[in-house]
Amino acid sequence: MTLRRMDNVAIVVEDLDDAIAFFGEIGMELEGRTQIEGLYADRIVGLDGVRTDIAMMRVPDGHGRLELTQYHAPAALPAAPPHPSPNTLGLHRVMFAVDDIDDTVARLRSHGAELLGEVVRFENSFRLCYLRGPAGIIVALAEQIG
Repeated sequence: MTLRRMDNVAIVVEDLDDAIAFFGEIGMELEGRTQIEGLYADRIVGLDGVRTDIAMMRVPDGHGRLELTQYHAPAALPAAPPHPSPNTLGLHRVMFAVDDIDDTVARLRSHGAELLGEVVRFENSFRLCYLRGPAGIIVALAEQIG
């Protein structure tokens, strides 16, 4: 059996509209939005009474997706700690390649994003930074240079 692709990464968010706007500002496109509930949903995730709104965001080339999920029932649980640092075990960041890192950072700040450190140059190949985005997740940006 051969792996065909990685389909998506899911992120649980507090406010779906805000998260759609945030990732739209990076350049992702809303592919679709739906509500999920019922016995099949309960059985898949192992929770009772699941009711969620989901938005699928895709990168412009169509090769990557984020599934943004807002739980209405059962209520979403806060992360512990609420804003994990970059060296916390487990999934903690999503990285995007952008054309203009300074412009992207400025636009994301209008959506509440905060730089964790600063925009830095890595050798003669990239400018990189980490920001905190919706639901406290870390979003990394990379601008190729040279």
